[in-house]
Amino acid sequence: MAAVEIDVKYVAHLARLSLSAGEEQKLGAQLGNILGYIEKLKEVDVSGVEPTAHAFPLVNVTRLDEVRPSLSHEDAMRNAPAQSNGLFIVPKIVE
Repeated sequence: MAAVEIDVKYVAHLARLSLSAGEEQKLGAQLGNILGYIEKLKEVDVSGVEPTAHAFPLVNVTRLDEVRPSLSHEDAMRNAPAQSNGLFIVPKIVE
């Protein structure tokens, strides 16, 4: 078990969980093991490791932002089920 004692009842209350006494004991041991592993990780020398947000570099594949021809207003409104004054009419979803 790690050096810090875990108040499993308090953590369960925060998570809105109702646990039996056996479940509290089991989860307490599991959380203690997790904290023990974290203490082991603190012993690893990472002084030469550069901090990263992801294990592999991420690159967004995006097209250039350039002006291109698009639909005319008439073409966009052609398939509108309902329209008024050049605008789409949609069902009300907020009461």
